[in-house]
Amino acid sequence: MSATPLPAPAPRPGEPAGTAEPLPLVVRTTRIDGLPDGPTALLDLLPDTRPLAWVRRGDGIVGWGEALRLETDGPGRFADAESAWQATLARAVVRDDVRLPGTGPVAFGTFAFDDDGGYEDHFTDDALRGRRAGTLVVPRVVVGRRGDVAWMTTIRPAGALDVAPGAAALARTRRTPVTGPGTVTFTDGAVAAQDWPALVGEAVDRIRAGELEKVVLARDVVATAEHPVDARHLLTRLADAYEACWTFSVGGMVGATPELLVRSEKGLVTSRVLAGTIRREPGMSDDDALLHAAQLARSSKDLEEHEYAVASVARALQHYCTSMNVPDAPFVLHLPNVMHLASDVTGVLDRSGLYNGGRPPSSLALAAALHPSAAVCGTPTVAARELIREIEGMDRSRYAGPVGWVGSDGDGEWGIALRSAELSDDDPRHVRLFAGCGIVAASDPAAELAESEAKLQPMRWALGS
Repeated sequence: MSATPLPAPAPRPGEPAGTAEPLPLVVRTTRIDGLPDGPTALLDLLPDTRPLAWVRRGDGIVGWGEALRLETDGPGRFADAESAWQATLARAVVRDDVRLPGTGPVAFGTFAFDDDGGYEDHFTDDALRGRRAGTLVVPRVVVGRRGDVAWMTTIRPAGALDVAPGAAALARTRRTPVTGPGTVTFTDGAVAAQDWPALVGEAVDRIRAGELEKVVLARDVVATAEHPVDARHLLTRLADAYEACWTFSVGGMVGATPELLVRSEKGLVTSRVLAGTIRREPGMSDDDALLHAAQLARSSKDLEEHEYAVASVARALQHYCTSMNVPDAPFVLHLPNVMHLASDVTGVLDRSGLYNGGRPPSSLALAAALHPSAAVCGTPTVAARELIREIEGMDRSRYAGPVGWVGSDGDGEWGIALRSAELSDDDPRHVRLFAGCGIVAASDPAAELAESEAKLQPMRWALGS
């Protein structure tokens, strides 16, 4: 299905409804001063309605309002979104006085994990469409920071009321106080925690039988809050506690992902691959953490899982890069709740335009090429995805799908929607939390359940009052 841009002007007399093109966008970016320091300074600017965010260590972009929404679905959702975004840019009128990554026109995006079949027996056509959808949102207001430079961008359809960007306009933005969720209770999701190890055991048996080498299985937990869940409450707590992660909010998906699917910036491509995990117990001393990190770095099971994930990323990126650097060995990434084996794969983008009709591939195109990596699906990809559909028993929706932003020059950052939760459209007190684990032949079902519990901890904690 092709993208559906909004808003569009009313059709002219005699013109069939639905044939009018959307109005061109008018974009203005100016530098602003006086933005406070701190990991939550950008997030503190957000209103409570559909906040958009991509922030790490206080840098990044946030946005609100909708100048344009581009909806896609199915196997072509990435290509359709890319095409619609390029068409939007071709008609935009842009004045950018800052010219840094994230200035000028930007679109926040989120995409479903799966692309087409596998769920037809369980959902109606409308429900299925939501489970394989993609969305790009162009905000009316974007505020960003990169180092010592902060900026504000306003985006509006031509003919709409112009609001000059700047500190004065920012000060006039209406914000309601952030509210806590009150008492929160947690219940099993699609598969009960006590039943999930059996699924892991079945996957191990299938791997040992030679059907595949690795599969990533996920589970969900449903949180019910006393009061409506304010996404800003989750975002600020996550940004404070998980500063090494990318804190995000797009299309109802909120989280703090440690895994950067791809960053494309001025010709340099980077992907942070995580696979192989050990739990960090509460109150663990630094010395004990170092011992656990050394144990993780020597674990043959975790090293095997990590190798599959790195290889899948390298294979996907090599078609878009003129040169690449793939580390020989991973490092250990320390987070408050877990430690991961991590590798930063880098490359020089092929700018010849060979792969994209005369244009170099955008960050969105790179994200599409990388998804799903072995870190969230398995190896081989097709066999792993089929096994997920067969035995996981859960609708992943946008969990483990790409989430991030793309700019007018194609640069941008896309993470994987991990350590995340999906806010309900129907009941603002309900939230689905997700966690997944990489399963290989040496996996122990009980240990994988414990690992999934550790990965659920960030969102459980974020829901605290």
